[in-house]
Amino acid sequence: MAKIKLTKNELKKQKDALKMYMRYLPTLQLKKQQLQMEIRDIEAKARVLAAERDRHMTEFQAWVAVFGEVEALKSQDGNWILSSALVKSAVGNIAGVDIPIYRGAEFSVDDYDLFARPLWIDKALERLKIMLSLDMEIKVLEEQVSRLGKELRTTTQRVNLFEKVKIPETAANIKKIGIYLGDQQTAQVVRGKIAKRKVEGAEP
Repeated sequence: MAKIKLTKNELKKQKDALKMYMRYLPTLQLKKQQLQMEIRDIEAKARVLAAERDRHMTEFQAWVAVFGEVEALKSQDGNWILSSALVKSAVGNIAGVDIPIYRGAEFSVDDYDLFARPLWIDKALERLKIMLSLDMEIKVLEEQVSRLGKELRTTTQRVNLFEKVKIPETAANIKKIGIYLGDQQTAQVVRGKIAKRKVEGAEP
């Protein structure tokens, strides 16, 4: 605990500080609760999207396996002929934290010979777009959780600082200064009485 001056000015300073901590603490606690709730909601949404993506993937793999031509969806270098070219996003705000909001994606499809590919390739590419879109949206949600988690850690540290350090420390300082000033006042009254008696005893 830092050394404090045992004065009336310091007492006022400590009381003002305590009022400020008591005023800001509920706001920080509400922010902490809001962040926790938002993170839970986003994580739940990401799990739903991941399950949907996995379901599409399972159906897609089974569907392609029936035709036995998965290579038809790949280029000569072995990669998919479909790739994501641009993720569209906006900026949102939760509890003062800027977060990305998924707004869709644009895809790039490599040129391919229509006559050399199976008839079902267009339908397959549409399914791939759905899976890639879900995957990209999940990544954006993970970024939201990351940013909100960072803010939650900072807010939790501040709540703990106020609750466990600043408020108890300031309250203890106020009590200490109050006791000291009270003792000083009592001693002053006693000295005044003693001085008065001496004066009265010295009178003829």
